[in-house]
Amino acid sequence: MSESSATDLKSSVRRCGMVLIAVACTTAMMISVSFSHLGGWPVKVAAILAVALVNASLVAGFLMHLLTEKKLIFTVLLFTVFFFAGLMGLTVWAMQDSPVGTTH
Repeated sequence: MSESSATDLKSSVRRCGMVLIAVACTTAMMISVSFSHLGGWPVKVAAILAVALVNASLVAGFLMHLLTEKKLIFTVLLFTVFFFAGLMGLTVWAMQDSPVGTTH
């Protein structure tokens, strides 16, 4: 094994360890927010979702190596996020749209 590959492996293991610690901390934060006395449920849910977004971006960026991927991967991910947000928006927009003569 060459010196550069040993150094790369050591830095990669160190980075993954730091990400593991960060993911454990964000998970603990989500649990502590769920047991805290922050306002009402909407505030708790918003805080937990914000921490979960950070947690997911850490996992996707570092552990799944998406930060080092090529431009095509980012383009596909961007289209996926765009269309997912569009579908969720259409779903919410059409929730009150029921056929004439029907009741809930």
